[in-house]
Amino acid sequence: MGNNFLKWILTLCMFYSVSGEGCSLILKPSRVVVGFGEPVSVSCEATRPVRVLGWESVISAAHTQRDLSVRWKVDSLIDWIEEPICYGVFFTAPRQCEEKLNLVLYKTPDSVSIRPVNHTGPMVEGKEYQLLCEVQNIAPVQYLTLRWYKGQTEVYNHSFSDLTSSSPVQVSSILMVTPTKAENGAQYRCVAELELGPEGPQPPPTVTSEPLNASVYFPPMFLSPEPEVLDLIVGADITLNCTATGNPTPVYSWQSSNPIQERMEDEAALTSPSLLPGTYTCTASNTLEKKSKQFIVKAKTKGV
Repeated sequence: MGNNFLKWILTLCMFYSVSGEGCSLILKPSRVVVGFGEPVSVSCEATRPVRVLGWESVISAAHTQRDLSVRWKVDSLIDWIEEPICYGVFFTAPRQCEEKLNLVLYKTPDSVSIRPVNHTGPMVEGKEYQLLCEVQNIAPVQYLTLRWYKGQTEVYNHSFSDLTSSSPVQVSSILMVTPTKAENGAQYRCVAELELGPEGPQPPPTVTSEPLNASVYFPPMFLSPEPEVLDLIVGADITLNCTATGNPTPVYSWQSSNPIQERMEDEAALTSPSLLPGTYTCTASNTLEKKSKQFIVKAKTKGV
């Protein structure tokens, strides 16, 4: 019975394993960041005499009974595997040690795209819209940051550190925008950035969407909307300038108690030596709104 009990104790010691500071194994390097399809090689070294030293892995397992070092090597890593474990069985306690390799297999996205949500065509000034950034097949998602840009300025970023997945996934991000007329023609971009730490590539890998060119509709606006008073000198040209900004481009119409040359009624400005004193009203309009402005023309004797 004594011999059987001793054998049982020895068996427990043989399969009792420790890891971390109490383990006599060193991984070089201890953290590996490798791109999808790239080669990887890690050495596991024992700091004291060992019976068996090896790697447990779904792919490319290895072991040795002679050396104090064994290498885990893959020529092209394309499998989303559990992190490989190096194990050592020693002659003295602790009888078995294990060290898990901190392995990060990353893949840049197949595509990054940006589009409006539930909307087509131009946006209207002052209304709220959603822009959607979609990222296809990226890993690991917990290292991803989506950065939104308007022009060259970063306006929002979205991290996914609360998610965990070693294999490729699809994710998205929403940007809320309320455009102004100053943003007509602005470009929005979404950049997927994998921040993989100091062991990863520097600078971090990025994939950028095609730009979304914002077209913003806004009503006509005069540079000076207040009524203008102009002095009319007989025989001299006079200009009534009704130019307004707007998107779509405004169209113009004029009204007055005095006759206006027909060919000029749809112009932004009236220039004529034949205008008569009176009040002229210009209307600038587009699909959003109509705006009017008055010009009061007063007679003035030449030389006075």
